[in-house]
Amino acid sequence: MKIVLAPDSYKGSLSAKEACEAMELGIRRALPDAEILKVPMADGGEGTVQSLVDATGGSLHTVQVQGPLGSPVEAVYGILGDGATAVIEAAEASGLTLIEPINRNPLLASTYGTGELIRHALDKGCRTFIIGLGGSATNDGGAGMAQALGVRLLDSEGGAIGLGGGALADLASIDVSQLDPRIGESRFTVACDVNNPLCGPQGASAVFGPQKGATPDIVRQLDMNLERFAAVVLRDAGADILNLPGAGAAGGMGGGSVAFLRAELKPGVDIVIEAAQLAKHVQGADLVISGEGQCDFQTERGKTPYGVARTARQYGVPCVLIAGSIGKGIEVLYDSGVLSVFSMVDKPMTLEQAMEEAPRLAADAAERIVRLFARPVLLR
Repeated sequence: MKIVLAPDSYKGSLSAKEACEAMELGIRRALPDAEILKVPMADGGEGTVQSLVDATGGSLHTVQVQGPLGSPVEAVYGILGDGATAVIEAAEASGLTLIEPINRNPLLASTYGTGELIRHALDKGCRTFIIGLGGSATNDGGAGMAQALGVRLLDSEGGAIGLGGGALADLASIDVSQLDPRIGESRFTVACDVNNPLCGPQGASAVFGPQKGATPDIVRQLDMNLERFAAVVLRDAGADILNLPGAGAAGGMGGGSVAFLRAELKPGVDIVIEAAQLAKHVQGADLVISGEGQCDFQTERGKTPYGVARTARQYGVPCVLIAGSIGKGIEVLYDSGVLSVFSMVDKPMTLEQAMEEAPRLAADAAERIVRLFARPVLLR
């Protein structure tokens, strides 16, 4: 029996790789000789670097870069098993969790450190990039990232403007002539799971600014600054990002990635499925098991188990989910290729107990599932 394990992480308790290992342990109690392929997954957000490194036999690299407010931070990115593909989470260098809540200010926060991570990966020989945008502290349109890569953002007197979303108020022109030439030799795919435009009521500043520390007045200022930024980008860099769906992701880094990296914006789970070569592993399988911390109606909105089930369905392979908990609306998943959803919890327990016992619970759930699916084999 060939079984593919392709879960996301179970936040706070199991990484995707650890979930695979726990599930394998349970399966082998029932089917010691089963062919088990472990493909740790993610959806482009937190955990994507680790999952793809684990899935492809890649490596992690730690670099000191400039944090969102200018202080140095230690950031980690991955190089996949092919040795040529870098996977970067913007939150590692430009993330909200890197700043104490009292100090959060998107007028000052910059994506410069994310650009430094890209530059480091270029130095390592990478020419294919996967970038996850979730969890940023910034609202600078990816300007800092561009500055780290050689783009000059200039004021009306030809001097360089500062870093952060507030500095864009001084922007008069953009000089891309000194952009790192290796960017043109590279392919960038950006995990983007929102359709927000750069500006306006649904734009980066209005929707995401408040959680990054922006007051209503600061939101208005940031929105005007990004509108100015988009106009100068169109004139000087030839990219129309103002109303581009997804441009508002990560404080406008989606738009900046298109403008300066010529990136393609794609749903995160699709990027991970492609990079991990999930389709190749699923072909010929008898069963696929995926899962995440909570499965509910939101799982269908581009989360890992939905993407895994959709892939399994393409090859006629049943897909079952193991959920830390089952929320409302899971029935929508049954039209997306999910055969059934099993809860890990096997008795009344607190959330803390469930998280502590997650390895055992995942193993036991996987064993119960395969005993059902492998019944003809086990009854021989």
